[in-house]
Amino acid sequence: MKRTALQAAAVGIAFASITAQAAPAADKLYLDNCAACHGGKMEGILGPALTDHAWTIGTPSKANLVKVISEGVPGTDMPAWKQTLNGEQIGALADFIVAANSSGKKPATATPAAAATPAAAAAAATKASSGSALLSGFKLPKGFRISVYADGAATARSMAVSSNGVVYLGSRKAGKIYALVPRADKQSADVVTVAEGLDSPIGVTLLNGALYVGEISRVIRFDNIDQRYAKKPSYEVVKVDLPKDKWHGEKMIRSGPDGKLYIPVGAPCNICDTDDTKSAKLYRMNADGSQLEEVARGIRNTVGYDFHPTTKQLWFTDNGRDELGDNTPSCELNVITKPRQHFGFPYCHGGVVADPEFGRGRTCDEFEPPAAKLGPHVAPLGMTFYTGTQFPQQTYRNNIFVAEHGSWNRENKIGYTVHLITLNNSKVVSDTAFIDGFLRGDEVVGRPVDVVQLADGSLLVSDDYGGRVFRVSYEGK
Repeated sequence: MKRTALQAAAVGIAFASITAQAAPAADKLYLDNCAACHGGKMEGILGPALTDHAWTIGTPSKANLVKVISEGVPGTDMPAWKQTLNGEQIGALADFIVAANSSGKKPATATPAAAATPAAAAAAATKASSGSALLSGFKLPKGFRISVYADGAATARSMAVSSNGVVYLGSRKAGKIYALVPRADKQSADVVTVAEGLDSPIGVTLLNGALYVGEISRVIRFDNIDQRYAKKPSYEVVKVDLPKDKWHGEKMIRSGPDGKLYIPVGAPCNICDTDDTKSAKLYRMNADGSQLEEVARGIRNTVGYDFHPTTKQLWFTDNGRDELGDNTPSCELNVITKPRQHFGFPYCHGGVVADPEFGRGRTCDEFEPPAAKLGPHVAPLGMTFYTGTQFPQQTYRNNIFVAEHGSWNRENKIGYTVHLITLNNSKVVSDTAFIDGFLRGDEVVGRPVDVVQLADGSLLVSDDYGGRVFRVSYEGK
């Protein structure tokens, strides 16, 4: 079995509960077809563990397991095995997993044997090998470790963490909202689809126990989400008038310390004059959508922002325009220090580059300069201030992590990293790579989108290229 949403109760595997004739066959079937993803002891590797955490899909009964193994789990990497294994084999595997939920013993085996079905075993071995290579290819500072927190969340975008530890995750082309439900080990999670059929729901945030989701032309709200995420909950449409443009039309959304919702409207173009429209601006509104008001303007396309832990000022990333060459202009990190500031678009880019068309008769001195120039076409998206205690405090506390999605139209690709921006009295003093390795030579293995912090101080990074969420923890002294 490959990637699946199965979750087993906190018990081990009891080989004695399987009949003497069935046990060797089931043991070999599991090792040949399932262990490469779920582990020789069902502890989970690329796929989730089949023991030691609570079930969310069905129950650990033979009938349910036969159905899942036979038909797979739509929306995950768990395939249907009915074309590879016969009914007797699937039944034996189901009995084997049922036995794992009736005793506290662990299996004696941990290494897949020679494959009875060579193609299936080879594919599983290849996936396990590639998963190990994926993680070993990342570069982080000394003492940090990266792992896969969740897999199977197609086109994963922005994230929001509830007080119960559930991570809500938007998507893009998948049109889905996911819940990442932590397992007992708190180091990995299972993916549950909360809603689907939505219009590029990239933005998610939590306010007063409700999950707010930003689509292209509307905002929707799921009330009491932590109690309802597994039940395909209904939602309410928040009454707010937003443009329906598709270009840069996806809506990031975030709740602020003032109890309001902050939402941007991107420019409906690569470059165009938007000052007299609703576009290229950042807004805030009440939780019910009322009192929509402009916060800042001249913002081409922000897909990430956060509030400074002490000053409460809003910091945001902004993607620079295209078609001025590989090396200009720079993407930006900005901070709002007073109401209705103008950050330059479409007249000035990166604080210093006057637009060749719209910048005539204007000067960059008219507009707010960026707090940091992040580089040309690196596509900075999600950002967060680190407020945890797990990472070394002097280096990381109250500083910024930025996910750089990476260039798409540059001759030599850049970005594809998570950067650390350090501050001193709200002034940027350094910009260094924190996670490198999403780009390996010319090969793209991932594109980071958003960064959020878990309650234990570890960091999550979403990747819409691989449909994964990575977890970064500190294990140094």
